This record gives sequence, structure tokens and C-alpha cells, in this order.
Amino acid sequence: MRVDLHNHTIYCNHADGSIESYIQRACELGIHIFGFSCHAPMHFDEKYRMSFAQLPIYLTEITQQHDSIEILRALEVDYILGREDLLDEAVLHADVDYLIGSVHFLDNWGFDNPEFIGEWKKRGAFTTWDTYLSSLQGMAKTGYFQIVGHFDLPKIFGHVMPIELYKKMEATLQIMYDMDMVLEVNAAGLRKHIKEQYPSRIILEKAKEIGLNVTLSSDAHSVAQIGFGYDTCVQILKDIGFNKIAIFRKKQRYLLDLE
Repeated sequence: MRVDLHNHTIYCNHADGSIESYIQRACELGIHIFGFSCHAPMHFDEKYRMSFAQLPIYLTEITQQHDSIEILRALEVDYILGREDLLDEAVLHADVDYLIGSVHFLDNWGFDNPEFIGEWKKRGAFTTWDTYLSSLQGMAKTGYFQIVGHFDLPKIFGHVMPIELYKKMEATLQIMYDMDMVLEVNAAGLRKHIKEQYPSRIILEKAKEIGLNVTLSSDAHSVAQIGFGYDTCVQILKDIGFNKIAIFRKKQRYLLDLE
């Protein structure tokens, strides 16, 4: 089954394309199961996400039935370590098939935003990655999320994870396994400066050893990005030994054959 579970639309305020145009393109590419996961509303960085008033409209718009493709609805939710108060009940208990837990911010710093790239020099790669991994652990331990988004996002500008933190990375994956989460293999990194999927092969190999299930996404922010890098990611997974792909319906996990 061809699966793509992480995609954005105009409701995010930083993506282009209507829901219907995304579905049409996904059908053209032969995608069997397609998920919308726009950035959830939050009283933080509100410019780049839907409002709470838009949430029911978004959910209603993607309930359309299609004969040739299964459409899933989801939300990508920001987790900020120490700001768990920002996780709103309306989001956590929304009528969705799954929630993607992602870390884009370390306190108020959007570390993946080129506008604030100068902060990297102030904090350094080790401190940034250390705090990021602690954030992923905190996110997993909430028990709210089914999928972890772009596990090694801080490498986006080329700051790869310091080898001294590999043990903490492995511990983070183990926590995700213990919390019954699924690891997203996100092709967006192939479009970025790093030119590598999230997460790296080393992380995926450790995930396989631990027993984590995986899923696939293009993290499209435009119709043109749908399906980008899919075959590359599938081949990496097959090379490592994965033969199943996870999806969620009403937050219940199902494993499908990786094709």
C-alpha cells in the first residue's frame, strides 16, 4: 500500500493548495491512503497555524468520501518542553484518526526557521540537540500522540546529531516504543539543505532493532511536493528490513504490507 500521512494545506497559513487539489494529486500518484495533518491551533506562534475557530471547519472539509483513495484526518501538534499548558483539550480530543507530535520550538526559538538561524551559534549543536531529545522524550511520555514527526529535525541546516548523544537518542526511541508510538519517515528532509530523509538511516536501523513501527510521509506544503522522495524512503526501509507500514484509523493502529 502506498501511504502518505503528513500533509499540509492553506489552513496552516504557510502552505498552498486546497484539500481537493491535494486529493486529486494523490489519486494521480496512486496513493492508497492519504492523511491531512495541518498544524493544530495553539495560543503560540499563531501566525503559522489554523485558529481554534477554523478547527471544526477543517475537520468537516476533509470528511469527503472518495472511491479511489482513503482519506484520513489528523493534526500535527507542537510540543514545547515545559509548556504543556499549551496543549489544548480541543486539539487532544479532536475527532481525528491520529495526532502527530512534533518539536519545532525549544522554548521560544523556532530552530528550524531560517529567520532565526543565528541562534544556533549562541546555543551550539550539543545543547540544542540535547534539549531537543529531552523534548521528544517529554512529548512521548504525555501519551497523547500516535506518531512522532521528523525525529531528527535539527539537522535541517546541517547540524547533525553529535555522536555523544547517540545513547540518549536510543533511549528516546525506546521511550517511544514503550509509549506505543510510530516513527514517521519524512521525505521533506530530502528537499532541505541536509538532503536526507528524517530520520537518518542510523536512527532507522536502531528503530528496527528496538521494534518500532514506521509510517511514511512527504510533509507536503504544496501540491507539487506530494509524494516527493517516496520511493527513496521505501527503498531505505526495505534495505533495513522493514516490511510493514503503520496507519491509524480513529487512533487505532493497523499494519499494512510495505510495497
